[in-house]
Amino acid sequence: MTLCPTGATPTEAETFLVAHPHIEAIDLILTDSNGIARGKIIRRHELMAIYTSGRGFPISILGLDIVGEDVHETGLIWDQGDGDLKAWPIPGTLVALHNTRPARAEVLMALHELDGRPMTSDPRHALARQVAALADEGLFPAAAFELEFFLLANTRDERGRVRPAPAVLDGRLSDKTEVYSVDHLHGMLPLFSDIYQGAAMAGITAETMISEYAPGQYELTLRYRDNALTAADDLLRLKRIVRAQARAHGVTACFMAKPIADYAGSGMHFHVSLPDAGGVNRFADPAPGTYAPALLHALGGLRATMGESMLVFAPHLNSWRRFANQSYAPVSTSWGVNNRSVALRIPEGPSASRRIEHRPSGVDANPYLVAATILAGLRKGLADQIDPGPETRGNGYDSADDSTIPRDWGDAIEVATRSAFLQDALGVDMHRTFTAVKAAEYARVARTIADVDYDLYLHNV
Repeated sequence: MTLCPTGATPTEAETFLVAHPHIEAIDLILTDSNGIARGKIIRRHELMAIYTSGRGFPISILGLDIVGEDVHETGLIWDQGDGDLKAWPIPGTLVALHNTRPARAEVLMALHELDGRPMTSDPRHALARQVAALADEGLFPAAAFELEFFLLANTRDERGRVRPAPAVLDGRLSDKTEVYSVDHLHGMLPLFSDIYQGAAMAGITAETMISEYAPGQYELTLRYRDNALTAADDLLRLKRIVRAQARAHGVTACFMAKPIADYAGSGMHFHVSLPDAGGVNRFADPAPGTYAPALLHALGGLRATMGESMLVFAPHLNSWRRFANQSYAPVSTSWGVNNRSVALRIPEGPSASRRIEHRPSGVDANPYLVAATILAGLRKGLADQIDPGPETRGNGYDSADDSTIPRDWGDAIEVATRSAFLQDALGVDMHRTFTAVKAAEYARVARTIADVDYDLYLHNV
């Protein structure tokens, strides 16, 4: 038996199999740079070997683009002979899946070199490295993500456009925004019930459900975690749960950042506070009406690094369609208190639980890379004692012209590729892998003729 480098033990698998005698298969989930679940489905009798010997995966699995094609520029394909490395289970992530027939489970995996060292193009390791760096400084970030998404009909309209899903309860149709409508939520209660049950089985505390600012758009909040790694695990698993349960109810869960042109897109806000070893939140106000130096310096670091980080927060062409004036998607590096028009919001609430809500990321971003980049920005702000500048009051979109933010996806790829900060935040290998994948995807999109080209030019030039 080989010692598992993640700390998972065979006892976990043994206990699980005894408790779930009807489980027939297990999904092995490895997350690539785009946040896509890659892996294998094994049979019940294979599970113990995963915990004692790991499972071989080709190194190229982390060098794939959004459609699963090899990206040779990552250096993970022929440069290394596409050899096998070992994937090992993450402790505490082996869970039964809700509403599967025959019964199935899943376990999150991390890729390691054959000698047990972390494989440094694995996104989860990038976040683990930033968490460890803060722990060395006596800081232990607590965090949670918010999940915004659309529920869409499985078929498009006569013009090929996506449309909101009918209520799964009674088939009722609505093309209205229905923001914060409780009655509108009732039509999706059977689906939401399955989502909550699936989350509970996965050990995730999913909380408030909201009808959001577009037809068919919803938000689901997650319970705060005392470990940023677990918070990112929660988000990835919850997306899989929502997608699976929506499919079971005959609708499509959509995690594009901007699926409908005339309405707000979907964000993935990241909330983070900064407890020390004694559990004291370093972001707490030192006195009424004042802000902690650590909070201000963290804001300063996030503002200073946001431009270089935008490719992580908005990694796809569609991601950039979300950024529009007065659409609840911030278009500058502004910060403010109890203000949803800024990029860095300090929510209203008790001083002891003071936190930063980081709002730029779309729901299509990889939560491991998002959290790693944000924590690296916090660390830089604290280390360099960066002044965040004045607080934005009122409409943050009035000062939305920010020359530090890339103009578009192509510009963001160029900025990220040459960014020393992002290379440090993600690690040299993860940075090379991520930017190479994005450059390959940009080339794919650039050579694709979109329908709008025919609409504008076919008969007119």
